[in-house]
Amino acid sequence: MLIRPVVESDRSAIWGIIGPTIRAGETYALDPDLSEADALAYWLGPDRETFVTEDQGAIVGTYYIKANQAGGGRHVCNCGYMVDPAAGGKGVARRMHEHSLDHARERGFRAMQFNFVISSNVRAVKLWTSVGFDVVGRLPGAFLHPTEGYVDALVMYRNL
Repeated sequence: MLIRPVVESDRSAIWGIIGPTIRAGETYALDPDLSEADALAYWLGPDRETFVTEDQGAIVGTYYIKANQAGGGRHVCNCGYMVDPAAGGKGVARRMHEHSLDHARERGFRAMQFNFVISSNVRAVKLWTSVGFDVVGRLPGAFLHPTEGYVDALVMYRNL
């Protein structure tokens, strides 16, 4: 798998991954009706670096990295990851996470924090726990899942 920075021609492939994930409304606290333009503006925002993952020439995943806070909190980064459902279970998210850890260290970040991991996203919680994240906070009923109702959101953290 090749992970590289986004180029303009990747926008359509990125939308093909993030669009269905956003529309499903199960794993990100984003409006499921977010337009393509607004979703891409969010994912490719000027406050973050965005990458794509290619497997045999096809884009199968994307992630962004950014400072979680400004000022005194800028040494902690935050990332968002999305994988094409057809590539699920093939290690794409784990590979993007490994890349993001290396990139975060290169950029001088000292820790990584995920602010709102949906507890019903069992695969993500299992992955993040397996790579050294601790649940440092639980927000009871903070996310309205489209089929499971109100579920907890987790704050997860690890030092780099």
